[in-house]
Amino acid sequence: MGFLPDWRDEVRYISDLMRDISREQDPQKVAVLYGEKMRAVFPRDRLVTVSRRGLEWPFFRVTRNTDWTEEIDPWKQKDRLPLLRGGFVADLLYGNEVAIIQDLRVPEEDPAAEHLRGMRSLFAIPQFDNGEAVNMVLALHARPDAVDTSAAATMVWNSNLYGRGTLNLVLRRELNEAYQEIDRELKIVGELQRSLLPAELPRIPGLDLAAAYEPSKRAGGDYYDVFRLPGGDWGFFIADVSGHGTPAAVMMAITHAIAHSIPEPITPGDMLAAINGRLAERYTGGAGSFVTAFYGVYRPRERTLTYASAGHNPPRLRYEGSVVSLDSPSGLPLGIVPQEWYPETCVRFGPTDLLLLYTDGITETFATGGGGAGEGREGGRSMYGTDRLDSILASHRGGAKALVDAVQADVRAFSDGAAAVDDRTLLAMTVTQ
Repeated sequence: MGFLPDWRDEVRYISDLMRDISREQDPQKVAVLYGEKMRAVFPRDRLVTVSRRGLEWPFFRVTRNTDWTEEIDPWKQKDRLPLLRGGFVADLLYGNEVAIIQDLRVPEEDPAAEHLRGMRSLFAIPQFDNGEAVNMVLALHARPDAVDTSAAATMVWNSNLYGRGTLNLVLRRELNEAYQEIDRELKIVGELQRSLLPAELPRIPGLDLAAAYEPSKRAGGDYYDVFRLPGGDWGFFIADVSGHGTPAAVMMAITHAIAHSIPEPITPGDMLAAINGRLAERYTGGAGSFVTAFYGVYRPRERTLTYASAGHNPPRLRYEGSVVSLDSPSGLPLGIVPQEWYPETCVRFGPTDLLLLYTDGITETFATGGGGAGEGREGGRSMYGTDRLDSILASHRGGAKALVDAVQADVRAFSDGAAAVDDRTLLAMTVTQ
């Protein structure tokens, strides 16, 4: 280029410029810095940039003019940019070609005349995007024959690399803004979802209750609830929607609404069948989503739990000192077929018995490394499984809250504190009398 006496000075100048640009994240600041520094490399008397992004022939916008006294950010202040139609510059821009004019004469009636006035030579450099000259740089000189054609190829190359760089910054900024907006929306969805869960668990004679809910994302698809039923009975419900995030949260909200709209009293099997029918007919048919669920009706006077399952993880029960799984016959998960039968089973509790309802985010937690005394392996990693869960229940001597805390702590220790990849929900009940 030869703009400095020694090539070492040129390399240092360009290197410092690239280093400064690499520190900037704002495309407007990069454009200003680049324009100021590159004036020494490629001298010109005026620089005008134009764009047809988002426009059709013959419209274009003037995005920058070094004669403007006020700085305008073309990415944030598009409404302040001159929108012109047709004329000399439109022909250049839509022509998609490099142009050098050493004797520039633009009629006063041309739409872009005020931006070219007083200039006698021009170098038009298209900046390509998807093969089209979406933007164009107009390097202008006040005297004729001032364009250095020996540097033309380097300028075209340099300008297009700069254009791609600023476009990447713009896209990254837009992507960050989109992520932030999505995160705000997901936060709201998560707050709405958590508002559907019980604000506090009810006091039930002879029972101690506790629950914990940990979504893997801002919003999740796990759901638990405790219903007050006629005659002093109580309904215990836990469900797990397939998938994660917002779609699962929406389906969870639908499941919640359906469950709360079904008239009482109703048996556990009929309850699941009613929810299943509405989900399959109106919401999950063909969508590939489904809901595993467990619903039981507890009668305090008899200390019995009558329950039915829709493909959900069998609860763990510490019964007369031994931990067992409520592996009773189960129907299909909710939302797969419109008509499904959910068989019921009844279990009677004794004093100090424990029942733990959970979703598979607990038992399918993986150790971050290869270690961990868990159950089953996938890709060389150990899975938490039910054996560890049962060992906690077998040795536990406290209340429901202490049990939930112990399971959560053990799961975190097993996964070395890694973030949950699936929603984790626990609902524990201990019989106190």
